[in-house]
Amino acid sequence: MNDEIIKIPDNERVLSPGKLFYNWFAANIGIMGFVYGAIIVSYHLSFVQALLAALVGALTFAIPGLVSMIGQREGVTTFKLSRAVYGIRGNKIPNFMAWLNMAGWISVNVITGTLLFSSMLKSINIPQNTWTKILCLAIFAGLVIISGLFKEDVLVRIQTWFSWIFGIFTVVLLVIFLVKSDWTAAFSMQTGNWVTSWLPAVAFVAAGSSISWSMAAADWGAYVKPQTKLISNFWSTTLGAATPLFVTMAGGILLSTISPNLATAGDPYAVVFDALPHWFGFIYFLSAAGGLIPQCLVSLRSARINLATIGIDVSEKTSLLFHSLFIVVISIYVLFISANFLGNFELFLNFLGICLASWVAVFLVDSVIYRRHGYDVDLMRKTSRVHYNWRGIVSWIIATITGFLFTSNAAYRGLFAHGIFENNSSLSVFASAIVAMIVMLIFSMFKGKTNDAK
Repeated sequence: MNDEIIKIPDNERVLSPGKLFYNWFAANIGIMGFVYGAIIVSYHLSFVQALLAALVGALTFAIPGLVSMIGQREGVTTFKLSRAVYGIRGNKIPNFMAWLNMAGWISVNVITGTLLFSSMLKSINIPQNTWTKILCLAIFAGLVIISGLFKEDVLVRIQTWFSWIFGIFTVVLLVIFLVKSDWTAAFSMQTGNWVTSWLPAVAFVAAGSSISWSMAAADWGAYVKPQTKLISNFWSTTLGAATPLFVTMAGGILLSTISPNLATAGDPYAVVFDALPHWFGFIYFLSAAGGLIPQCLVSLRSARINLATIGIDVSEKTSLLFHSLFIVVISIYVLFISANFLGNFELFLNFLGICLASWVAVFLVDSVIYRRHGYDVDLMRKTSRVHYNWRGIVSWIIATITGFLFTSNAAYRGLFAHGIFENNSSLSVFASAIVAMIVMLIFSMFKGKTNDAK
């Protein structure tokens, strides 16, 4: 007997647009936005172009906004909705990759948070050794893992407090950068090519933020109050995430006039620290580390939902224990065994970005063409008659392969990675999404708009 709950019960759908806004705001207030801003400048753009790239890149959070709307309308989390698009079995591969992406980013953030926490102690003259680093890992990872015991409404309250606390710290950082920035250097930055420089910068921001977050969007949207207007959900998600990301990236653009090597630094957080007054150092590290926790909260919640949706049916406690072990083992390996893991892991996540961009493009086009009047709940059950929806699967495979063919990075060079795609791996993410939409539209010309393949 299949007793899996597909639709979230109405009594559990308690999130308001305001709470949703704070959730996404807190998840994107992290200090990494400053580094993103400096990386935008590294594409050799003018000050105005850099700000515009940051703005457009941040506004690509309209993609998660659309996914969140669908989640609210149906009352269903992301990868249960995706079962209708790919089939109950065909959905398992993109579902698994989404889990890898979420679990991987939790690990990266825990590692980064541990290093920042350790640096914070160093800034107040506490000696650094292996034991202090172990203590920092235990505290930071422990805070993230404990969050797995909380319900949605408690997590949202935590996110709200984090938004205010670390948002204020970030504003102080911005004020310092505004005062210390070399405005002459900023306005003398040469204009770059809009196609070969500006567009890849926008793609980089989207690939590193909105596309990765798309898979978590309906996981929160499904818990929004049913009577909430869908457009309110859209703007709460889009602006809640885009606002802090744009502001921090703008700060990074200004910071690059003080510290030009920020975009290529092995430890960008130390570079930011060096640009600040010494008295602000402790607060800076506290803000940087604390700003990572909301990202971990959102990722851990969605990772657990994704694992369950794949079909790995375990208790909540077992799921939390499994994810805790995954996070801690990877963190220990990176912090105490391997010095080169992060670089390879970021490449791994870049490859996942192509797969996920293809997935979300297929998902949204399918929703517009085939699900205008809602999703068939039976297609999302484990007992669904549609095991493989080849329309979605083939579109996803073709788009993903195309993305890899246009990818160029330190580990891999695709057959067609020339011109604007050379050394611009983020553009391959856009390429895969565009191809996914084109293939889905071609299918719609030859297939009925209501039939799903078995």
